[in-house]
Amino acid sequence: MICYVYRSSRRESTYLYLPKPDDFSEVPDELMRVFGKAEFALQFELTPGRPLAQADADQVLTHLREQGFHLQMPPANDRPL
Repeated sequence: MICYVYRSSRRESTYLYLPKPDDFSEVPDELMRVFGKAEFALQFELTPGRPLAQADADQVLTHLREQGFHLQMPPANDRPL
């Protein structure tokens, strides 16, 4: 499946994966308000088991098929303040 990845203008290291270019119709309005302007980052062929930097390809594919998008948040910071 070709997927389209958009970077958040408001949240560092936050990305939306979509199955269709510029189709945010399945993304909840509240999420889009928090996400801010979606800036196109890249498109690529997503296949089961494909290594991704900060996501599991199988989980991304499932989310794309079942809910129409996948939200990738930055990893949690385990260091104490």
